[in-house]
This record gives sequence, C-alpha cells and structure tokens, in this order.
Amino acid sequence: MNGLLAAAVVLAQLVSSHGPGPGSPLSASAGGLTWSAPKAWAVGPASPWRVVTYAVAAAPGDAEGAEVAVFFFGPGKGGTTQANVDRWLSQFQPEKGSAPPGKPVKLAAAAVPVTVVTAEGTYASGMPGGAVTPKPGWALRGAIAEGPEGSVFFKMVGPRKTVEAATATFDALLVSLRKSG
Repeated sequence: MNGLLAAAVVLAQLVSSHGPGPGSPLSASAGGLTWSAPKAWAVGPASPWRVVTYAVAAAPGDAEGAEVAVFFFGPGKGGTTQANVDRWLSQFQPEKGSAPPGKPVKLAAAAVPVTVVTAEGTYASGMPGGAVTPKPGWALRGAIAEGPEGSVFFKMVGPRKTVEAATATFDALLVSLRKSG
C-alpha cells in the first residue's frame, strides 16, 4: 500500500511538471485526444506526417538528446497497434548487455487505452525505405493511444541513458491524455 501511495505522489508531481494545459505551446491534440508535454521539452519543427516533435535534453554523459515524435495519420490509418509495435521493434538490433525488447503493456493509468513498448540496442535511424544510420546504444519508449478519431503514435528514441531518464515524464504525458471536447 505504501508503494502505491508513493507512486501516486510521484505521478502527481510529474503531471504538475507538465505544460499549463490546452492552448499552451506544449499542449497538442490529434485523433480526438489532447495532452500536455513536460515543460522541459522543447517543441521541434513540424513536418507533414508529424503532429508535433519534442526535443528531450541529453542526460549527463550523452552526446545528444532524444526525440519524441507524435504521429496521426487519420481515422483507420497508420496500421494496427501490433503492426506498429513489430515495426518499431524491428528497428532495433540487440547489443551485448542490452535488455531484450519489452512485451507491449497496456497503460492502466491513462484515460484512454494506451499500449506501451520498449526496446534498446542499435537503432536503425532513417525514413522507411531510405538510407539508414545505425545508432548504437539507443533506446525506444513508444506508445499507441487509441483516440476516438484514430490511433495517435508517440515514439521516443535517443541514447539509452537519455530515454531512461525521460521515461517517467514520457509516461506522465501519456497519463495526461484526455478525449477532446
């Protein structure tokens, strides 16, 4: 019971460290969902397929930070949850000492159904079908939220230490998900 109370206190602190709510630069919406990103994350440049991109500062000792890309392709588009999990995991090759890919789990604390997946190893960075740049020592924390208008995909990739350090704030973003309107 004490562990549950401690987890609730930590989660409340993390949620309070997120953006001020809808309308702020760190708030966004897609697929009938809204969310708030951590204040420490910078909003990156937009692109045709991305709803928003967040830059996560590098953890001490990492040469670069992580990126959280958020995608929404429209109602019924973007593939199934399992197809995306499989594709994301296929972008990582195991390394000596890296953990095996985590089994997808349902995030029970979110207001909408969310599937979360993790992986680490050498990341094949690049656009599908394009040139690939291997990134050893990287990790993934990805989530697929089932919005009322379609799935919204949250994909954080970056150096392992940076992704591990940002996991709690990434999960707090997921807990902040709400149905729009």
